[in-house]
Amino acid sequence: MRDATLISVIVSTYNRPDALAAVLAACFDQTDMGFEIIVADDGSTDATSACIARLRQGAPVPLHHVWQPDQGFRLAMARNRGILRARGDYILLLDGDCVPQRDYIAQHRKLAQPGYVVTGSRVLLGRVFTEQVLAEGRDLHALGLAEKLRLRATGAINKLPQLLFNLPDLGRARKRFSYRRIKGCNLAAWRADLHKVNGFDESFSGWGHEDADLVLRLFNAGVMRKDGAFATEVLHLWHHEAERSQASSNRSLVMQRAADRTTQAAHGLRQH
Repeated sequence: MRDATLISVIVSTYNRPDALAAVLAACFDQTDMGFEIIVADDGSTDATSACIARLRQGAPVPLHHVWQPDQGFRLAMARNRGILRARGDYILLLDGDCVPQRDYIAQHRKLAQPGYVVTGSRVLLGRVFTEQVLAEGRDLHALGLAEKLRLRATGAINKLPQLLFNLPDLGRARKRFSYRRIKGCNLAAWRADLHKVNGFDESFSGWGHEDADLVLRLFNAGVMRKDGAFATEVLHLWHHEAERSQASSNRSLVMQRAADRTTQAAHGLRQH
């Protein structure tokens, strides 16, 4: 991707302003500043709006806030609203509890290629360490090797090599669709490709697999997939698991769409 191409980072959030503040602060500290931020808010209270307004005052990049009423889990709709607000040709999807490393934008820019979606990966932080990070406002960019080793040894993080090494863009393309490592919390695609498949499908009910559905439909439309591991890791702050009663039925829908070679979201970008 050309250095001049504007990237739109869509940060999804719901009632967790302390985590969102940590994520946005890390975005403001990137080595590549050729991006804008759209916070895609699934109905948070005024505390989140106040957080964004405060951070906007010193933001080194454009920072926008797209909000929708709280009517239950509607992450797909929030992300679609963010996509529609985006000005960039390339879209990065990032969750509001996933702190990017300093070269996050730069690494995604390196991996960006026409005809591909990039599925990034994450390093999970434990509960106690997450609470310390948020309470103390710790800069995760400042973690040195010794501290990373200590955190891994104590189980405060679940991976270490991914934080130590970056691998080149070789052998990352996948020829077949696979569920493995599809994380909507860290995913990149060309805006034109997202519009081609009508974006996220808002007809999915509850938590689960709307991100896999998107990548599947992109694959069915001819958009191949790259694995962003060992290049695009984010630090995922601990949180309670979402209610997952609909996960099984959502997965079954994705598998049916795999068999049917579906490309279009039933209710997506064009319905707005």
